[in-house]
Amino acid sequence: MGVTHVTVTVRNPAEPQKTWEGLFLVDTGAVDCLVPGNRLREIGLVPRSQRVYELADGSEIKMDITTAEIEFMGELVGSTIIFGPDDAEPILGVTALESVGIEVDPRSQRLKRLPAVRLK
Repeated sequence: MGVTHVTVTVRNPAEPQKTWEGLFLVDTGAVDCLVPGNRLREIGLVPRSQRVYELADGSEIKMDITTAEIEFMGELVGSTIIFGPDDAEPILGVTALESVGIEVDPRSQRLKRLPAVRLK
């Protein structure tokens, strides 16, 4: 399976002029988005809660989370964002993709827009 990346803008909903843009790995195995913590702090976002996540090796880790607006492919959605390590590769999770009706084409590994957002 190939690797898909997309440019994403993360916006502080309380101060919309504060943004950070990065190239995100599209990970359909990840539920939420992950952004380097230093980038989130730079735009004034702070942890609002913690959540336990299961890693690929089966281990669990408690991570700080917040909410933010994310924009990609002309779509805007509110999303849970994980404060990742400062050197982490940003990840676009499946919840954000599905929320705006975008999925990964398994043949081409490109993002494609569905004719409608799934309500069911």
